[in-house]
Amino acid sequence: MTSPREAVLTGLEDLRAGLEDLYRDLHAHPELAYEEHRTAAEAAKRVEAAGYEVTTGVGRTGVVAVLRNGTGPTVLLRADMDALPVEEQTDLPYSSTVEGVMHACGHDMHTVCLIGALDLLARSRDQWSGTILGVFQPAEEVDSGAVTMLEDGLYERFGRPDVTLGQHLAPLPAGWLGCHPGPAFAATDTFDVRLHGKSGHGSRPETAIDPVVLAASTVLRLQTIVSREVSAKDHVVVTVGTIHGGTRDNIIPEHVDLSVNVRTFDEQVRQRVLAAVERIVRGEAATAGAPEPDLKRVNSAPLLFNDEAAMERTKTAFAEAFPMIVDPGLVTGSEDFGNYGAAAGVPTVFWLFGGEDQERFVTAYTGGTFERDIPSNHSPKFAPLLQPTLDGGVTALVTAALTWLGPAS
Repeated sequence: MTSPREAVLTGLEDLRAGLEDLYRDLHAHPELAYEEHRTAAEAAKRVEAAGYEVTTGVGRTGVVAVLRNGTGPTVLLRADMDALPVEEQTDLPYSSTVEGVMHACGHDMHTVCLIGALDLLARSRDQWSGTILGVFQPAEEVDSGAVTMLEDGLYERFGRPDVTLGQHLAPLPAGWLGCHPGPAFAATDTFDVRLHGKSGHGSRPETAIDPVVLAASTVLRLQTIVSREVSAKDHVVVTVGTIHGGTRDNIIPEHVDLSVNVRTFDEQVRQRVLAAVERIVRGEAATAGAPEPDLKRVNSAPLLFNDEAAMERTKTAFAEAFPMIVDPGLVTGSEDFGNYGAAAGVPTVFWLFGGEDQERFVTAYTGGTFERDIPSNHSPKFAPLLQPTLDGGVTALVTAALTWLGPAS
């Protein structure tokens, strides 16, 4: 007897070529956060043609697609759309045509997988009941797109879900899934810091206050937070991602700018680390005799917590469709997807799906060269296999959705 999942997925063969072409197109035309106009238009056009009620411009460039099919649960399925300011180095025939911008995190694949899943579910309404809320989200990479859509009345305008489902491409073998219950993706907080000094001639440093030296000492001191201020049992990452200052070799500049990113999994630890960042930045400035620095928290995303029972239910369904499901453990990357479930007070279920060549992955992993040989998300060489990655992402979304939608009426 054919299961609802098998019945829905029978249509994938007809869609496959078109989805592959769309993926190549979106990969070649990446758009940064809140600039996803072309991507959003493609998503809106295709899901509207599939029979969804479509609204654009939600949360600036977001798209919401709604399909009501009788009584039953409301299931939210989400894909993010934005790219990164990375110069592509993949040599793919469909490499980015936009200088300095690349889909280095797989959001183009997320978008196409959701379009495919929504189309298949619309074609097979006799296999399920309930409401599908398809969300194409902007600006995940700057940790604000989910909140922006929620603040634009996502639930008030389109209905509150009973469960929120999402996925992310990862350097696992294509056809594998990664599922971790409980705390899954780290909370993230980003600070913009401006260290002030006193400008002067490089030949007379005694007349100046050098913010470059101050920046160097601040960067080094920030690294001691992980090694000396939190327990070895806690998972914390502190990264100074950018440092900018000065105009030439013999001028001591007026200021230096830093960006500082923090990843944590525990709220008490999070507050301790954030306080330590501020204390060190201000303390190093005081030690240098420099003016008070400017320190502003610019981006944040909460801990993504996978509801244990909901994850187990979804994972059980995945086991019928995928040959390999692994537990990736705590992921120090961050995701703003958790905002959807938290805002609705409903379970969050978020998983990883693979896009890497299995033989290459196994060789690198068993040989201890995984970090060197397998490009990860945000790498300029990040190039997931088109297939079977795309089929796997579509299958995972369809399987998860059918796990939570009602039976055919």
